[in-house]
Amino acid sequence: MPFLAGPWRFVWHYVAAKPYMFLALALVVVGASSSAIYVQYSMKLLIDAMTAKPSVIDHVYGALAIFIGMTLLESLLQRVAAFTLSSVTVQSGVNIRLDMFNYLTGHQLPFFQNHRAGALGHRVSTLSGSFGSVIHRLFLEIAPPLIAFTGAIIIFVSIDVRMSIALSLVFLIVTGALVVLGFRGHVHHQDFAGRAGVVGGELVDLISNIWVVKAFAARRREAERLRGFLLEEAAAQRRGWFFVERIRGLHDFALALLVGGTLLWTIGRWSAGLITTGDVVVVSTLTFRILQGSRDLAMAVIDTSQQCSYLRETLDVIGLPQTLNDRPNAKPLTVRDGTVRFENVTFGYTDDSAILHGLSIDVPAGQKVGLVGPSGAGKSSILQLIQRFYDPQSGDVLIDGQCVAAVTQDSLHEAIAVVPQEVMLFHRTVMENIRFARPGASDADVRRAAEAAGCDGFIMQLPDGYDSIVGERGTNLSGGQRQRIGIARAFLKDARLVLLDEATSALDTGSEMEVQSGLNALMTDRTVIAVAHRLSTIAAFDRVLVLEEGRVVEDGAPQDLLAQPDGLFRKLWQLQADGLIQSDVVLPDAPCPPLAPPRPTELAAPL
Repeated sequence: MPFLAGPWRFVWHYVAAKPYMFLALALVVVGASSSAIYVQYSMKLLIDAMTAKPSVIDHVYGALAIFIGMTLLESLLQRVAAFTLSSVTVQSGVNIRLDMFNYLTGHQLPFFQNHRAGALGHRVSTLSGSFGSVIHRLFLEIAPPLIAFTGAIIIFVSIDVRMSIALSLVFLIVTGALVVLGFRGHVHHQDFAGRAGVVGGELVDLISNIWVVKAFAARRREAERLRGFLLEEAAAQRRGWFFVERIRGLHDFALALLVGGTLLWTIGRWSAGLITTGDVVVVSTLTFRILQGSRDLAMAVIDTSQQCSYLRETLDVIGLPQTLNDRPNAKPLTVRDGTVRFENVTFGYTDDSAILHGLSIDVPAGQKVGLVGPSGAGKSSILQLIQRFYDPQSGDVLIDGQCVAAVTQDSLHEAIAVVPQEVMLFHRTVMENIRFARPGASDADVRRAAEAAGCDGFIMQLPDGYDSIVGERGTNLSGGQRQRIGIARAFLKDARLVLLDEATSALDTGSEMEVQSGLNALMTDRTVIAVAHRLSTIAAFDRVLVLEEGRVVEDGAPQDLLAQPDGLFRKLWQLQADGLIQSDVVLPDAPCPPLAPPRPTELAAPL
């Protein structure tokens, strides 16, 4: 999105999205400000009519009618301007947050791993607020003083050209000086914006990890730590405020001198009979108005600059270029059989550190493949490449002959059912969390998926059954219950390709038995690729790939791999069978236990 490159491009993008509304707003603001100036001029007409010799009562009432009419018109136009402004900024705020959410979720996973979720959410929300503040300043605080100045100068020219020139120069000099001084305080505003973002992130981080805070009796020390951030934020905010107040004090002093000098001038001209009493009134009131407006204008310009600093600081984070987008000619993925192929894939999370080296794998449709090996061997990376959370440095990943980099990401993710090691749930009902896999599913479909996953029983024991709120990230449920909710999602999605990332790690033996029949049904006629650390969970799979340092070192049926005396799979199996899973274990020469037909609890696939 090019408009994310800077704050003014950002503001203009959303102004241009509703050109007629903003044009109408501009016209109303011009009308209201012009009416305000004419109110002052109509007061001159009224006073001149009253002090005229001889006084004509009809002229007095006529001037009074003009004064009242312009006052009412000014008030009406100001209310219309405020209503139009609130309407257009509120609607723009909705669009901004939706656009930023869509753009934010297009970033790769490392982006979210390197930024706090709460801070990102805060930034998205403040973008719309900053946009509204900029628009408010432009239309209601910057434009009116400029219009008032223009109208006042026109009136002054009709009274005294020299006075109009002098006041114009004073207005420009005062306003320019205030703006220059104000921009010198830009560093204070930017410092405060940065520290405010840090405080917001710290608060969300603490609240999100409240269990840890309580479990380690850390409330006081975390409060003290937070106090440090708050004091730094307060100090930055105080420096900014004090700077602004010093500028205001300087302006008030200059205002008193300038208004006093103008009054002396006009009274001298009046005493000489060169101007009327009404001229004295309109000059004095308009002088005070435009010079007071110079301060408001300068403060509005400074505040707008501050809001632009907030915008820039947020856009510098959220507006980072996305590194993983759909290709311009990307087409939806068409899944037929569910075959998966890796063709000479080399991949690393950084360009100088490869995890997979020239990996070639062919998974036929309907095959159940287990991925095993030491930590860091690249097992989970294979699953992430299939989902195109990353692109390989070289080689291709194909599903049914279609390169995943050449299809739309949404269609790719719709075609795959995934159960991760840690199932993440929304702060919604159980029904909504399961239905998340297929929004159009009926309640009956959701219940059938829950029954197949073995979680219908515990769901019905919850206070409100399927309407029970699971809590933030599912904190109202146990780890095993959350895992089975994730398995129910996979059932409901009914995809041809199922990816399992050690998904039964949170299930006890009893839970595994409950989901066994459902797991068998789920894997029937589907392609399954499962990362497994508990090797018993893949004992009944068609095939096992053993990875070491990013390469497939063994490939075959579990029974065949177990029969290899010096094989890594046999070594891992014996370690688990003996309960000796340690990195420094020296294996005995004793024969490895045979691969007997697994019991139901051993067959629980890591879904």
